[in-house]
Amino acid sequence: MNKAAKTAERDFMIIPVILAGGSGTRLWPLSRRLYPKQLLNLTRNHSLLQETILRVAGANGVGSPIVVCNGSYMHIIAGQLSEIGIRPNALVLEPTGRNTAPAVGVAAYMALAGDPEAMILVLPADHMIPDVEQFHQCLEAAACFAQTGSLVTFGIVPQFPETGYGYIRKGEKTTCGGGRADEAFKIRAFVEKPDLERASRYVESGEYCWNSGMFLFRAADILREMDVLCPDISGACRAAVDRAKTDEDAYFLDPESFGACPSDSIDYAVMEKTASGVMVPFEAGWSDVGSWDALYDLGMKDESGNVVRGDVLVQDTKGSLIFSESRMVAAVGMSDAIIVETGDAVLVAARGQSQAVKKIVDRLSDEGRKEAEGHFTTWYGWGSVRMISDNARAVVRQVSVLGGHSAAAFTPAGRVLHWVFVEGEGTLRRGEDTLKAVPDSSVSIDASSTVILENNLEGPLVFMETYLPDTEEDHF
Repeated sequence: MNKAAKTAERDFMIIPVILAGGSGTRLWPLSRRLYPKQLLNLTRNHSLLQETILRVAGANGVGSPIVVCNGSYMHIIAGQLSEIGIRPNALVLEPTGRNTAPAVGVAAYMALAGDPEAMILVLPADHMIPDVEQFHQCLEAAACFAQTGSLVTFGIVPQFPETGYGYIRKGEKTTCGGGRADEAFKIRAFVEKPDLERASRYVESGEYCWNSGMFLFRAADILREMDVLCPDISGACRAAVDRAKTDEDAYFLDPESFGACPSDSIDYAVMEKTASGVMVPFEAGWSDVGSWDALYDLGMKDESGNVVRGDVLVQDTKGSLIFSESRMVAAVGMSDAIIVETGDAVLVAARGQSQAVKKIVDRLSDEGRKEAEGHFTTWYGWGSVRMISDNARAVVRQVSVLGGHSAAAFTPAGRVLHWVFVEGEGTLRRGEDTLKAVPDSSVSIDASSTVILENNLEGPLVFMETYLPDTEEDHF
């Protein structure tokens, strides 16, 4: 059927299903719709997506991941997986967002095609879990319950009243049997995000955990429940997978079938209704990095309690988070502030108010502002293009071609492109001419000519492109 059908040949129990389609609007302006937070390196040496995959790669019985994402992220995610030496079981591309229930259904069908006993571990791509060893221990306990037919969710033991998370109320305690001492709780209820007063009561009672959005179950078990509880979703998922088109590791779900699928979360569609749900409590410093306040709490602080990144200068400033991406940022006399600078936007907010950043993004979207959508950089399968200057006099762009890749440039009639190479080494083919592309070399590309640029090295081939603007059409 597809590559997932080959998983039976591999020796593992659990297939990670990485949900990488979120937009992360509360971390604007770093996180954008076309480059969301799961693709960002916010605290360590890897993006949140990479951290999520590496976190489970070392666990017992865990195989190659199925990554479910928007088609817009395909090249970026494929590149990030390659950076950490991971080839996915499948890269599943949704033609449109339909929430987590359809994403889980699609992944379960693909996993089941390869192994009737396969388990799937559903993980959002944008969470942080510092205590990896504790996470692996919790995963082993959850697998014991999943093997007996339970649908397991991971409940985070709350350390303080949080209004930005949903909660799960514990039911009676249960054990998985088989001689193991692992304990879990039946699920009494899922609770929506509470106000501060109710959140405080939940934490004080000890009866509630945060809803992490992480799950573990056998693929056959979750599909059996979906067939009963949300058959319209499971049917659409089955059709979308059966009619999918493939290209290497990428699976393009059938747009018509998936577009007809109702949009719903796995919580609402299944977990709130099933009699088979259990919750395994989990304590490992978990965070969904859902806001700048959360990122401040996770960050390394200086002697004044500041979290800084980039070219930042602070004076008489305390308790603040200050990020600089493209220029020097100086803060004087600030207290409990959030300042985030990117090439095209600056956010200034009071700590404690970062949940409201989404309202700014909503306003930008309503006004059709490009700052809500993407950054100056656009990613392609062969590399990236970063806008440096775009005005009535000239357009300047930095183009980077990945090692071993090539790019074709098509110059519209009446346009002349000027390229100056600044890094790497490549071969430029223009008609019958072949030129060497090395630093400090340059070339002008006449109107209507077709050029193929090949990167001859492992590192990037970088050049600056300038042209006179008379259309918004891209050349690559």
